[in-house]
Amino acid sequence: MHPNAALIHRFYDSFSALDAAGMAACYHPEVVFSDPAFGELRGAEAGAMWAMLCARATDLEVNASNVHADDERGRAHWDARYTFGQTGRKVLNQIDAEFEFRDGLIVRHTDTFSFWKWARQALGPAGLALGWTPPLKNKVRAMALQGLDKYMRESSDTANPTQDHEEG
Repeated sequence: MHPNAALIHRFYDSFSALDAAGMAACYHPEVVFSDPAFGELRGAEAGAMWAMLCARATDLEVNASNVHADDERGRAHWDARYTFGQTGRKVLNQIDAEFEFRDGLIVRHTDTFSFWKWARQALGPAGLALGWTPPLKNKVRAMALQGLDKYMRESSDTANPTQDHEEG
């Protein structure tokens, strides 16, 4: 097996185990991630997104297949089964991923999936009716990025608690 194919397998094995640190270890510091829900994330933002998703997961199942890679590029298909927290609805998201590698790590990761199929599962009737529209896509992306920003702030606060100093 090509080392970059093994890297992709390690990434999804870590995701399946909800091991966000293991996932982040597969990424180059200059990684660029993109997908229909979050848009484009760079560097630490990408690792934080996976950490947030792992931390929130209650019933996530990840299955990767059709992994192929060479020295420069790779691809995989992966399925994510989970309950969407905001609605309690079950989702099967079928995702195709493309990768680029540098220095033995993933430097670009692009996930593609049908936003409309995801929206109709996750959001129910509203997703069925509006899942293909730019306003709903933009609202979902804004909410996803807002959640990520909050998660990153809270994680930073937990990792580096500030100390109050009294002046006297």
